[in-house]
Amino acid sequence: MCRPHVMVAPNGARRGKADHPALPVTLPEIVATARACHAAGADALHLHVRDSAGGHSLDAGRYREALAELGAQVPALPVQITTEAAGVFGVPAQLACLEAVRPARASVSVREIARDPDLAPRVYAACAEAGTEVQHILYDTADIAQLRDWQARGIVRPAQQAVIFVLGRYAPGQVSSPADLDPFLAAMPDAADWTVCAFGPGEHACLAAAARRGGKLRAGFENSLAAPDGTVHPDNAASVAALRTLLESQDP
Repeated sequence: MCRPHVMVAPNGARRGKADHPALPVTLPEIVATARACHAAGADALHLHVRDSAGGHSLDAGRYREALAELGAQVPALPVQITTEAAGVFGVPAQLACLEAVRPARASVSVREIARDPDLAPRVYAACAEAGTEVQHILYDTADIAQLRDWQARGIVRPAQQAVIFVLGRYAPGQVSSPADLDPFLAAMPDAADWTVCAFGPGEHACLAAAARRGGKLRAGFENSLAAPDGTVHPDNAASVAALRTLLESQDP
């Protein structure tokens, strides 16, 4: 098995220091975490920025500042921004973020953009015009059907192929298992560039299973704080290192 690509998602939109004291919230904390995770084996970073109160933000200025600092301090680590609504932002705000930041990479939730179908063409056109690499967030097979419809209608451009399958987000207790991947791959057997993230203590087992099937991986405190035995990781870098160790143990 070739070395799987691992992206780290160190904070997400909802967790804070009360959930884990090592969860990065401020920009210096995010940069330090990025550096440590890169050293531990992360190949890319999924970036969420926070407002002055620590809340989820899509502020273009904060994104530009974070991207510049990460580029200067950890230049070998590609960065993907999120456009996640997190129950706070509408599609106009998500579109405005993409238009103002013009990031190299962004994740875009299909079901969130589908809240405003009239704006969907503008979202994907803005990414195409800026050269933004889009990763479509897919929570279930209904999201896959929506994506395929937009692809067939030309709303999603041919080059916008990357997807991430999210396991366990809406399961009871946000607990995932490797079998959760099966419906995604059955519904999208032709996916050429697919990643998996997984919620709960089954995170690493799910990612190891995805690696065996040729997928890319996303790990970190956005999705899980704990190892399979329930032990809490001391920080994001420890989670990345543990995942790398697991992946190497299953290498033929």
